[in-house]
Amino acid sequence: MAHKNWKYVAVTLLIVVGIQLFSQQQLITAGSNGLALSRDVNNTTVIRSPAVPTTLSFAGEPVPLHVPDVAERLDRELLVNSYLHATTLLGLKRMQRYEPEIKALLKENDIPEDFIYLALAESLFSQVTSPAGAAGFWQLMPDTARGYGLIVNSEVDERFHVRKATFAAIKYLKSAKSRFGSWTNAAASYNRGMGGIGRALQQQGVDNYYDLYLNDETSRYMFRILALKEILGNPQKYRFELSAGEGYQPLPTRTVKVTSTIPNLATYALEHGTNYKTLRLYNPWIKDYTLTVAQGKEFELMLPAKAN
Repeated sequence: MAHKNWKYVAVTLLIVVGIQLFSQQQLITAGSNGLALSRDVNNTTVIRSPAVPTTLSFAGEPVPLHVPDVAERLDRELLVNSYLHATTLLGLKRMQRYEPEIKALLKENDIPEDFIYLALAESLFSQVTSPAGAAGFWQLMPDTARGYGLIVNSEVDERFHVRKATFAAIKYLKSAKSRFGSWTNAAASYNRGMGGIGRALQQQGVDNYYDLYLNDETSRYMFRILALKEILGNPQKYRFELSAGEGYQPLPTRTVKVTSTIPNLATYALEHGTNYKTLRLYNPWIKDYTLTVAQGKEFELMLPAKAN
């Protein structure tokens, strides 16, 4: 038994050493081609900081990188996000599915396309709900969503409807831009609220987000957006690459208009050639097994496209 244990330990050590050597070689190989990892003269792997861009803008508004704290705050978020490899790759994959539709909606409504990075900063294009109760790609609070015409109840939560939630965010951003005069201030207010940013600007006697002293979350907020724009907008510069077909492509769908109540969505899904799970995945705004449709109202359900 002892002899067998010794053999087991020896084999295990060989495997562990082999894995370590392989991993080290992979890091060195990545470093020889990448931005962050390289070898020094002693063949030691070195982790390097990505360079802060000399110029950067948001929605056509320049970022004052000549101001030391502004450059350092951007540097912090570039460091954090360029080394969040799994998260960054997931963001790149999801962008291929959702970027075309969201950018088109922003452009059609005269909102700069850079605001797609605000949605990424909020949710990474994930249908999540925060501990505070904000939900969906744009992380809208229930009352805010209702104020912009979205339905939020036990059966339906249109904060999870990509198109409708994007329209709600567009309404907010237009109102904030009108109030504050800049897209940067409007974006910052998305985190702090119009009242919060408005009070801070008035109390401190400035008119620019970059001149404000703010709480840590809002102080970092715009710089996270800027870092995502820089990294996800230039992935190869930061050595993030996706082979063709690795991203999540838009799902082929067909639209079905619903003008009367569906008492059992699971049965409805089966009758339409799919299942309840797929129905929920294609329509994340559905929250229950029943869809109540008021007289004179209608919903549109997205279903998998029929095979040719």
